[in-house]
Amino acid sequence: MHESTIYYTYTDEAPALATASLLPIVQAYAKVANVNIETRDISLAGRILAVFGDRLKENQRVGDALAELGALAKTPEANIIKLPNISASIPQLKAAIAELQALGFDLPDYPDEPSTDADRDARSRYDKVKGSAVNPVLREGNSDRRAPLSVKAYARKHPHLNKPFAAGSKTRVATMGHDDFFSNEKSVVLSAADALTIRHIAADGSTTDLKTGLKVLAGEIVDATFMNVAALDEFLAETLKQAKADDVLYSVHLKATMMKVSDPILFGHVVKVFFADVFAKHGSALEAAGLNANDGLGAILAGLANVAGAEQIIADFNQQLSVGPRVSYVNSDKGITNLHVPSDVIVDASMPALVRNGGKLWGVDGSESDTLAVIPDSSYAGVYQATIEDVIENGPLNPATIGSVPNVGLMAQAAEEYGSHDKTFEIKSAGRVDVVNASGEVLISHEVAKGDIWRATQTKDEPVRDWVKLAVTRARATNVPAIFWLDAARAHDAKLIAKVNRYLGDHDTNGLTIEIMEPAAATKYSLGRIREGLDTISVTGNVLRDYLTDLFPILEVGTSAKMLSIVPLLNGGGLFETGAGGSAPKHVQQFLEENYLRWDSLGEFFAIAASFEHLATTKGNSKAQVLADTLDRATGTFLEEDRSPGRKIGTIDNRGSHFYIGLYWAQELAAQTADAELAAKFANVAKTLTDAESKIVEELIAVQGKPVEIGGYYLPNAELVLKAMRPSATLNHAIDSL
Repeated sequence: MHESTIYYTYTDEAPALATASLLPIVQAYAKVANVNIETRDISLAGRILAVFGDRLKENQRVGDALAELGALAKTPEANIIKLPNISASIPQLKAAIAELQALGFDLPDYPDEPSTDADRDARSRYDKVKGSAVNPVLREGNSDRRAPLSVKAYARKHPHLNKPFAAGSKTRVATMGHDDFFSNEKSVVLSAADALTIRHIAADGSTTDLKTGLKVLAGEIVDATFMNVAALDEFLAETLKQAKADDVLYSVHLKATMMKVSDPILFGHVVKVFFADVFAKHGSALEAAGLNANDGLGAILAGLANVAGAEQIIADFNQQLSVGPRVSYVNSDKGITNLHVPSDVIVDASMPALVRNGGKLWGVDGSESDTLAVIPDSSYAGVYQATIEDVIENGPLNPATIGSVPNVGLMAQAAEEYGSHDKTFEIKSAGRVDVVNASGEVLISHEVAKGDIWRATQTKDEPVRDWVKLAVTRARATNVPAIFWLDAARAHDAKLIAKVNRYLGDHDTNGLTIEIMEPAAATKYSLGRIREGLDTISVTGNVLRDYLTDLFPILEVGTSAKMLSIVPLLNGGGLFETGAGGSAPKHVQQFLEENYLRWDSLGEFFAIAASFEHLATTKGNSKAQVLADTLDRATGTFLEEDRSPGRKIGTIDNRGSHFYIGLYWAQELAAQTADAELAAKFANVAKTLTDAESKIVEELIAVQGKPVEIGGYYLPNAELVLKAMRPSATLNHAIDSL
């Protein structure tokens, strides 16, 4: 038997709190089966501290856990369980920095406009931390994401409500369709390995190398495109008029976390156009105070405290809110609009919520209204419009009867937009941007204006081959149609379609349905099938993978947190992801106020079982297979008995869920016949937990209803968190006795 190690990531917010309760149970059970589970801190705070070790005291320094796991992900030994982490927007990053500074860490402020070498150094380090810094490092494989059978069965037996759209609903998606990233995209396939330069040539002929030494491989797809911001501003102004005329809520849907360079700028344009009169009147004062529209209305209002004339500026903002189109609210009780924080409204979570709620979002008074959903770039906006049209025409999806849309996603080695952050630039002056190879040949060229957002992306050939293979494998294993969501009218997709057609020839596809459809058509096709109770595999690029693995699960099973997400790594290891974390901040807020955590760890249960199974296969650890099988059965009981966190105080929360998965798991381990040694070791644990069920639940519920202190949001005190998340002495004794 082999000693086996699983690396379990410590992340942020609600998932991190849940880890303090769940992981001691999992570690104790795993140790009995000779499986070692180690944690690695890839939280936002941990990542910040890792890049500034040279400025910190010796006892404050932390290792670069993300780099360590990134290297591990390229080896056959990798077995990593990855929980949702903060993909930090600038406001979140600044808040984390301020908290760490207050705790005594010598960190520089985040420089919005670096002007010194020290500023530039700090900005370079922080740029490694912000946005989706984690996923491109760990995802050395493509994604296989689907709803486990037990989750699907539970959703059919206990369907959630998808509301119908009202007759005459005015809800729709507004998108540019011209002069945007989609329409300006150009793409090339490299015939040989090379080193590229991205160069800006100003109107006066002066040149600036934006990026040099960009290494590319033979067969790699390189794309470049830009957003024309003059056209963007015209589009935004027109959508404001439309929302006002239709008397619907105005909401913008971006992803300032994942698209950490481009989308905050886009968000800033929305803020400036919405409040055009305010910026015309007070723009100089706001700029002098260092207040940037890209950070959102909330950051501007918070930063006005010491600004001369602040009362008038605030009044003018409020006046514009009252006379402009009605804006949607993230939290009407606290006055937080859709325009307050760039990371508050994330398109892949917000648009499914809109559809599920009958096309309505929430206004200033908390009431619901039809909505103009503004998604500026047209690359994937059509997917959401097609979904809205389908639900209006055919009624809401019924979770009790519908099929499923699992996903095979191209994401290995930072494929597509996830790799674009170091190649995205806000253009400083009018001119041209060229992508040039080592011999000086211009591969791609764009005429640009000041303020335009230009970006390039890369997609290596090996991940594409693996993606096609994974799609065929899943289609063969399930006998379900596999649809490649690719648009021949888009430059990148056209190159990808040629590769897909070529690499499909490497596989036996006889008897399989494998087709290529543009995204809006693929949406309609997949929705048509799931209404008949049939499954359809969506085979997509990276960003669309991110969107669809929220859209369909939220409509099918109520949440994307319950998905099984397996990433077979290219070199033989495994990465097991645990679901989405978009609701994590709200759960933390409730926990701090009421000592009640609604975070659902079901995704963790699935990932842990898959991780054990991977160990059994790769390490020959038969006991790990027993752990996997029994945890799967325990999770089925967990769902059948409805042990997910309740909706209000007085019911079990996240900690109670962990007790019940521990109880059912121990009972399954004690009853199984595949390993007598494990059965004997867990017999006492199962009996103890069974006998003490009512006492343990009572101890867990008794702490609810009062504020709880954990010593920080981004870097909470570990002892306080453990104390808060393990409040049952009876449960702790039973687990720790193992």
